Amino acid sequence: MSSHPANEWRQRFSSTRRGARLARHLAVLELCRWDFPLGGDESDRVAQVVAELAANAVTHGSVPGRDFELGLRRLDGVLRVEVSDADAGRRPEPRPDGDGHGYGLHIVEALADAWGVTGRVVGKTVWAEVVPRRRPATGVRP
Repeated sequence: MSSHPANEWRQRFSSTRRGARLARHLAVLELCRWDFPLGGDESDRVAQVVAELAANAVTHGSVPGRDFELGLRRLDGVLRVEVSDADAGRRPEPRPDGDGHGYGLHIVEALADAWGVTGRVVGKTVWAEVVPRRRPATGVRP
């Protein structure tokens, strides 16, 4: 058995606000298993990105009777969040400021190092990548 944690995690959730909230909580728990501690920069950024993308999937990408899926992957030092929903017709775009809605993708843009949308057989996947920040070694002073 390998001592290295898995590099991928996926879970389906109901397309409800409760499902979106649970997705965020479980993503943070999975990051803890991957040695990204609760309250750390990576954990906080990924949690907020998951919250925004899951909320968008539930609010704008929901198809009756269909769940959304959250995936987390580590790819060459990058944490990738993937949220898939069944609605291929709505492509997410940051909305202009001022209408009181549509700030979620602006938040994703601010927290993620890259994001985009890919099609799938049914629906779409909105992904975002978070590059872990380098930290100075503990106890080392310049």
